[in-house]
Amino acid sequence: MHKQQFQFKIEAIKDFEFFRGWYFPKQWRDRKLLFWLFAIEVPITITILTLTGVASHNTYRTLLWEDGYRNGFNSAPNQNLYAAANYEPYTAPLVWSSFLTNFNLVIGVLSVFLLIVKIPVHFMHLFFPPLATFVHGGCIVVYAFAARYQAGSDMSDPSQPQPGAPWYITKSCSVAYSKSDIGFCNQAKALFALCILIILIYFVEFCFSVRSCFITRKERDQIIETREDKRVEKEFEEEIMKSPYYPTTPGLVPRTPGFPPQVAQPPGFGGQGRRVPLHTSALGI
Repeated sequence: MHKQQFQFKIEAIKDFEFFRGWYFPKQWRDRKLLFWLFAIEVPITITILTLTGVASHNTYRTLLWEDGYRNGFNSAPNQNLYAAANYEPYTAPLVWSSFLTNFNLVIGVLSVFLLIVKIPVHFMHLFFPPLATFVHGGCIVVYAFAARYQAGSDMSDPSQPQPGAPWYITKSCSVAYSKSDIGFCNQAKALFALCILIILIYFVEFCFSVRSCFITRKERDQIIETREDKRVEKEFEEEIMKSPYYPTTPGLVPRTPGFPPQVAQPPGFGGQGRRVPLHTSALGI
């Protein structure tokens, strides 16, 4: 019973000593696993950048919008003209807006940039788990907004409402009114699927980063032991520096009571570094 109480007190002291000092996690549970995740992330981010680059400057956004209108799936792209003629306010649905196209392009460029930076920084052991948690968490949020915008509704035309995701996501591309839009439909569908896939990869990296931020009891004891060794070593050095026998004059060695002081001779002078007694007349004694 007394032994258990004593062991409990020792563990409590260790916890207090550990949390009293600030700890910044720098070690990964498995660095190779993160490299494998980066390897999976490379082709996906490059493909996303390619698709968003192709879709920029309204390559097929308006074409898919018009195609859906002709099939009765959503509103018309020229609805703003009728609203302006009738002096009515009009805002284009977000799913068909230029903002979404530009937003996708920005996050595509940002993803590739972060990937180019993450890999060499991780090689240099500087991509610490807290930093990785922040980066991957931010990427999850950004891509979640992108996926939400791409799957947005279009209720601007009451006669042809679109309560859910646009037709190129929910339907087969073979239903396109114009067969020339099938290729653009496949690109838009692939971009949405890759956004969902990259969210899953970032989520795995985020969970792995969070797990690496918390240490086990064994790792905690090792950190406490290392800190204790450094503290003892520092105290020992301070005691040596304060000692009256510590040589503060170059060329002199600690003097032992009852023996004359000595100086270190250079190599080749009476031997290799042999120390000879120093005459008291030379010291003015």
